[in-house]
Amino acid sequence: MPRLCVFALFVALLGFGLRESPAAERPNVLFIAVDDLNDWIGCLGGHPDGQSPNIDALAARGLLFEKSYCSAPACNPSRVALLTGMRPSTTGVYVNPQPWRPVLKDAVTLPQHFMANGYHAVGCGKIFHGAYDDDASWHEYLKKGGDPKPSKQVLADPHSKAGGIVWGVLDVEDSEMNDYRMADYAIDYLQQSHDKPFFLACGIYRPHMPWQVPRAYYDLFPPEKVTLPKVLEGDLDDIPPAGVRMANPKGDHATIQKTDNWRYAVQAYLASIKFADAQVGRLLKALDESEYAKNTIIVLWGDHGWHLGEKEHWRKFSLWEEACRAPLMIVAPGVTKAGSRSPRTVDFVDLYPTLSELCGLPIGDHLDGDSLVSLLKNPNADWSTPALTTHGIGNHSVRSERWRYTRYANGDEELYDHDADPMEWKNLASDPKLKSVKQDLARWIPAKDAPEAPYDSGTKRAGGGNRKPQKKR
Repeated sequence: MPRLCVFALFVALLGFGLRESPAAERPNVLFIAVDDLNDWIGCLGGHPDGQSPNIDALAARGLLFEKSYCSAPACNPSRVALLTGMRPSTTGVYVNPQPWRPVLKDAVTLPQHFMANGYHAVGCGKIFHGAYDDDASWHEYLKKGGDPKPSKQVLADPHSKAGGIVWGVLDVEDSEMNDYRMADYAIDYLQQSHDKPFFLACGIYRPHMPWQVPRAYYDLFPPEKVTLPKVLEGDLDDIPPAGVRMANPKGDHATIQKTDNWRYAVQAYLASIKFADAQVGRLLKALDESEYAKNTIIVLWGDHGWHLGEKEHWRKFSLWEEACRAPLMIVAPGVTKAGSRSPRTVDFVDLYPTLSELCGLPIGDHLDGDSLVSLLKNPNADWSTPALTTHGIGNHSVRSERWRYTRYANGDEELYDHDADPMEWKNLASDPKLKSVKQDLARWIPAKDAPEAPYDSGTKRAGGGNRKPQKKR
């Protein structure tokens, strides 16, 4: 893409000619990613049993976005969009098995942008997706390692898996877990003195599957006491064929029900959130005790949501609220006010320009998002841009403060009024009285979708996240 080449050259020249100022004059950035974290945290109220005291405390320190959405409901395209500032419809990276660097060889990632402007960029854990890590984006990086495995008894327990949905209790100490080691790496960095401002990214893997965490976290959520998600019988009856294919009700959901595992799976997901929250707490404690406590911007985000039976669907890989909504909170010293919440709809491509503005870095015109700084200063400021989520070429969902409008590649539509129907149980797309609402929301759907980036050779295009999307009619 020519505009990417131009921007890369611009950033490189800017970094070359930059006169570095003392670290104390520019804010540091602590960038925390929590994989597969939906809205089942206390501050978002997505589940009555959710326990996330450390994440909730972080939200109370700054601004919590009540309606924040991923650019894509799958790890790879969501992270590519956030870290390049460009949507799937711009890059062609729509689903997981699409390596992003070949098609975006000149893209300047968010940490690279900070590197070019005098920052020390350090990361650990899962920031980019899986095999598509990017060495060029970091001065130092500790890749995600492995976790202990459950005992043979747990692995054989019929209530520790259901088809491809896998969990299981671990009889190990927290310190044996990979996420603990990743937090340790970031903590060690915070305990050192640095002569440059830093961009420190820490990727927490849980609650990504397998939901295998130490027993103490499982014990907090006895399966007989967990609350199951609210599910409407016949919820897919008014869903068009393209949506039903995404839901795949005869797949994971049928298996979960057949094996009587719904409560056990919910227990495991809640336990994994609690474990991830504990690692976030350790990281925040280290920051508070460091010399950088008063001069560090903190961002916490989840790359997308997760279904646990809603719409007879499991995993991400859908364009409904459960898969599209994910946490986003920002603490910016001198900018955000403690305990503030914004009702505006934002999505994660907005983070690149936001952090650039907060840190005084240039904002390239190639970015698809808008800076959120006006909302950080005034959470109720005017904001006319809805959130846009894309899953596969031609499948887009527009989320305003009141409405969700989804249009699939084959022309199928869904429309939900969140004021009256927060669970998206009634599809209003066929109501002629709401034609103007659909037209207004449809204005935000990309006029043109970039061709699909090449797929990883040898990758099977099967399953919700890897399925080759249908072509437009």
